[in-house]
Amino acid sequence: MEPDDFLPKRADDPVVALLRQDLDPLSVEELHARIAALESEIRRVRLKIEGAVNHRATADSLFKR
Repeated sequence: MEPDDFLPKRADDPVVALLRQDLDPLSVEELHARIAALESEIRRVRLKIEGAVNHRATADSLFKR
């Protein structure tokens, strides 16, 4: 599997733009800030996934035959 297989398929997707951004002009402090922001976003996405999985499990248990 290629690394590009994990990229969203839409060319205008913000994740694609983020991954293609040139990091060379950024200072070490800016890079640390970027990492902190990305880690925060990862936590937010994981919580969203967890909520969706729990919601689905609850719905499945309610409508189970």
